[in-house]
Amino acid sequence: MSTETIEAPVAKESEALLSKRRKKFITDPLNDDNPITVQVLGICSALAVTTQMKPTMVMALSVIFVMIFSNLIISLLRNAIPGRVRIIVQLAIVATLVTLVNEVLKAYAFDIYKQLSVFIGLIITNCIVMGRLEAFALGNKPYDSVLDGLGSGLGYSWIILAVAFFRELWGSGKVFGYDLMGAIGFESFAANGLMVSPVGAFVVLGFIIWVQRSKTGYVEH
Repeated sequence: MSTETIEAPVAKESEALLSKRRKKFITDPLNDDNPITVQVLGICSALAVTTQMKPTMVMALSVIFVMIFSNLIISLLRNAIPGRVRIIVQLAIVATLVTLVNEVLKAYAFDIYKQLSVFIGLIITNCIVMGRLEAFALGNKPYDSVLDGLGSGLGYSWIILAVAFFRELWGSGKVFGYDLMGAIGFESFAANGLMVSPVGAFVVLGFIIWVQRSKTGYVEH
């Protein structure tokens, strides 16, 4: 009779939902690998929609929504998408999600829809969205892809909201339409017309990039 014993298989420990590796999917795009200030992607929309905080907030939420769900869908389908048509499939999924956002805005926030409809439509060609689908969602599991979409969306959002804050404040003395300068005693505040033009967006964005890279020590090679 054989005396050999069979070792019981060791169950592989599952990774925590917010392990150190997964946290980096969210935190890296906020600063060290920010899609706008480091990767220099999505600059056009950052300049176009940032004259006021309110439409900028809607744009930020729209991009976050599209990035999370497009990453999720592409990750779920990654093994079924032929490589030759993957770009077409990605564009079809992103376009469907963008159309959904557009229709929701048209139904429930028509004033914002009139301001943003053109720029919402351009999310389809946003380099950040397509870049994450190609670089991450096609090769990773759904949950990791959702975190990656959330992190990249938040990284994009805080930059355009920061630009919009300074442009609206210096351009009209308001924040979210509220007369902030008047409320703190600067009734004679002189609005800076430069801030409501794309040039003002370039100035503010350049200042944010300079401050961020001074703190992180990031250098272009």
